[in-house]
Amino acid sequence: MDLASAFAHINWLSVVVAAISAFLVGGIWYGPLFGKVWMKAFHFTEEDLKKRSIPKTFGLSLFLAFVAALTLEMFIGVKATLMFGLLAGVGWVATLLGILYLFEMQTMRAYAVNAGYCIIALTVMEAILGAW
Repeated sequence: MDLASAFAHINWLSVVVAAISAFLVGGIWYGPLFGKVWMKAFHFTEEDLKKRSIPKTFGLSLFLAFVAALTLEMFIGVKATLMFGLLAGVGWVATLLGILYLFEMQTMRAYAVNAGYCIIALTVMEAILGAW
């Protein structure tokens, strides 16, 4: 399939909803669920987090979630199922993050929090894309 025909079959509303879902999952994951664990794993303080640009961080995060949802939709297309999102999260993202974390000498806790988010976000996005 060429790129033009791949774009022709995109359900743009489902991609937007899937992107928003990943953004919301991130807010819950790095907030009430694992926010303190994440901050401790990466040695962040409340002051560190206040230094970042909220519009830039959240705006780019939402844009990147959109790109992830769009790519997932194009890659999987009409045969989308929940299992594809789970396998993409575990088989690609979590494994590649694992390699990076090994070389960066990050903790298993830091890896688990970030890989867990990727797995859940991709699974939720694919569930939305597949249901549409």
